Amino acid sequence: MKPKLLLRIAAILMLVHAIGHTFGTIGWKKATEPEKITVISQMTDHKFPFMGSIHSMGEFYEGFGYACTIALVFISAALWLVAGSDSDLAKKLALLLGICLLFWGADEIIYFFPAAAAFTFISAILTLISYFNFKRETKA
Repeated sequence: MKPKLLLRIAAILMLVHAIGHTFGTIGWKKATEPEKITVISQMTDHKFPFMGSIHSMGEFYEGFGYACTIALVFISAALWLVAGSDSDLAKKLALLLGICLLFWGADEIIYFFPAAAAFTFISAILTLISYFNFKRETKA
């Protein structure tokens, strides 16, 4: 397959991942199980000073969630833009993004859940295949 198609598929997968992540971030405080409700309450009820601001652990957690969504959208956009180019920079960025996605997927499999990791690992594989296809097309 052509690198452009592989990278566009990876970009779409990461955008779907970002959308799912956003819904997860928005709804993390909506729980019905008593244990989860207790933990959420403990995370959101107590605020403390940290580096010049006062926030709860829940606010930090939610902020990290939104920051992650921004990063996922950025990765998706970067993959889409790299797909539109056959320059040396595009090849290098494909390699960089592929490696980044491998580490991101490993983090997700360790700390989160398999569905999130699957989107990322598939995107990583497609991106790395595109990198090697870029190399092959340049030599031909």
